[in-house]
Amino acid sequence: HIHSPQRRAVCRRTVDFDMLGSCSSAALRAVNVGIRAGRAAQLRLVHTMRPEPHSAASLMDIGTRRIFSEEHDIFRQSVRRFFQEEVAPYHTQWEKEGQVSREVWKKAGEQGLLGLCIPAEQGGIGGDLLSAAIVWEEQMYSNCTGPGFSLHSDIVMPYISHYGTPSQVQRFIPPLAAGTSIAAIAMTEPGAGSDLQGVRTYAKRDGSDWILNGNKVQRARLSAAERRF
Repeated sequence: HIHSPQRRAVCRRTVDFDMLGSCSSAALRAVNVGIRAGRAAQLRLVHTMRPEPHSAASLMDIGTRRIFSEEHDIFRQSVRRFFQEEVAPYHTQWEKEGQVSREVWKKAGEQGLLGLCIPAEQGGIGGDLLSAAIVWEEQMYSNCTGPGFSLHSDIVMPYISHYGTPSQVQRFIPPLAAGTSIAAIAMTEPGAGSDLQGVRTYAKRDGSDWILNGNKVQRARLSAAERRF
């Protein structure tokens, strides 16, 4: 039972059906439309009654926070299972080896966990930012820092999606989304860290090639990557 202004508004739409016999068909249709609108309002209100984290038993409870939907909950269950089954059991060994396995990248691609916010017509998943946030959260909950999925999917791939030529998008995005290629990025310079406006490295065209000139002091995922940006 919902006690709220919205609920009372829905209740006021209740009609004495004994009086409908004398109504025109147009009036009946209007009544039906009003009833359906009231039911839709009830459903929307129920949907917004998802508990916030401070009201849940655990931060990891599925079905909390109004920003997420039932579709997000289903996706979260799948992502959580992926990290529990495909990442957590092997993470200690990966830490000893200094890198995660190539197989886990391919499995992540098969599960649709890479390139979530990249448009489907470019070869990505075509999801929303909340779906990407679910992958971030579930990796955090698993306490496994090895897989650099967020750098790959949410930093490198958007650069290509937004600024790449059509041929570059076609060449790079599908294998990155599939996990068959791993992306790396070189941003940090001696005089510029997270302040990308301070970057001094530049590219100069030389015939059909480009010459890069600059210094980089930190490269993320460089050892494992085939695609370096």
